Amino acid sequence: MKGVRVLVVDDEPGIRRSLAGVLEDEGYRVTAVDSGESALEQVLAQGYELVLLDIWLPGLGGLETLSRIQEIPLPDRPAVVMISGHGNIETAVKATKLGAFDFLEKPLSIEKVMVVASNAISQRRLQIENKSLRESSTAKYRIIGESVPMKALRQQMALMAGTNGRVLIYGESGTGKELVAHALHSMSPRAAEPFVEVNCAAIPEDLIESELFGHSKGSFTSAHEAKQGKFQKADRGTVFLDEVGDMSLRTQAKVLRALEEQRFEPVGATEAVQVDVRVVAATNKHLEEEIERGNFREDLFYRRNVIPFSVPPLRERAEDIPMLADYFLSEFTTAYGRRPKELTPEAYGVLQEYHWPGNVRELRNIIERIVILNPQVRVDARHIPVPVTRRSVVDKVYDRFGSLQEVRETAEREYILKKLEEANGNVTRTAEALGLERSNLYRKMKTLGIAPKE
Repeated sequence: MKGVRVLVVDDEPGIRRSLAGVLEDEGYRVTAVDSGESALEQVLAQGYELVLLDIWLPGLGGLETLSRIQEIPLPDRPAVVMISGHGNIETAVKATKLGAFDFLEKPLSIEKVMVVASNAISQRRLQIENKSLRESSTAKYRIIGESVPMKALRQQMALMAGTNGRVLIYGESGTGKELVAHALHSMSPRAAEPFVEVNCAAIPEDLIESELFGHSKGSFTSAHEAKQGKFQKADRGTVFLDEVGDMSLRTQAKVLRALEEQRFEPVGATEAVQVDVRVVAATNKHLEEEIERGNFREDLFYRRNVIPFSVPPLRERAEDIPMLADYFLSEFTTAYGRRPKELTPEAYGVLQEYHWPGNVRELRNIIERIVILNPQVRVDARHIPVPVTRRSVVDKVYDRFGSLQEVRETAEREYILKKLEEANGNVTRTAEALGLERSNLYRKMKTLGIAPKE
């Protein structure tokens, strides 16, 4: 802990000198003050990792000082250890509730002071690390889009994330139902606990019950050892049942019991396992229709459908496509070590015209392909590998033109850019392909605003 900054707060000069000397011998950088007011000034002005704070102080008392320190957000808030010569259980409990790491009684044991100081600093660093991880997790699962349905979805998530309400997420394949489930978990009080995903459509019927609830050794032919199920692994956290509509009726019955009682029996076991899990489910099916067909239990539907969320298909929020495309461009150029790229207005137009049957997942795959296969920085309409009709492209590209001259210049510019690309930027070879003198091509490029590097 060498170099760690520690603040000692005590109105007794002897205690201040003694603690400061011992801590400095261990490599700590120590400041000592005699009042709560001075302590707050120091904490707000300097960066301390630990405060050793006497409870009985003149003026601003130790508990009030502690309370004000706790109002400072991490990572600026130091860990606080309370010190008292007249301690009692009630005071110690109150200090702990206010956020103190520990409570030391005078006369102080130097060995205990050192152990508690080290533990308090380690605990504070762990809290900062966990906070950073939660924030990075929240950023990772950020819901992108400023369209009306996406704003409404974020508002609904903010309202429900802090509850244990059972959530059912509706949406077509590729819309981001899993992202919404992750985001709900990362925003919830369970964020530090496990998030366990189960793709109900990908697990064979004869194995899904074992996957969800585990099994005991010898419960079936291949059960050579006991296994924990997803519900048990997610204890205190969240279970995400993706494509819940593909679950068999038998498994649905057991899931219903687990939801109601928060307990279940692993396959082949005789004793129930108690858990505390929040269940978030998702489906691309209309469960009311599945109920009518006899494929989904009505009682499970009403247990799951407490808080229905709907993730809109990408075609219904086309205004979000440029923002999503830019996000994926940045993600993949960084991942593949490529130069930053930019889409032209015509490229955005093509993306917004497309129907996107695969939704956001398909857009993400398209952008990844563009980053991998296209070396140029400017990505225009001809680099977008989606089947858009010629009529829609023409309308989108040329609606803005007011004269035939503008159309002609745009066509010439695009054609020259295409030939430059085919010649890998070599102006001489491009001029030959166009049947122009090199000097004439340079003049034409300058007129059309084409830099040689393009």
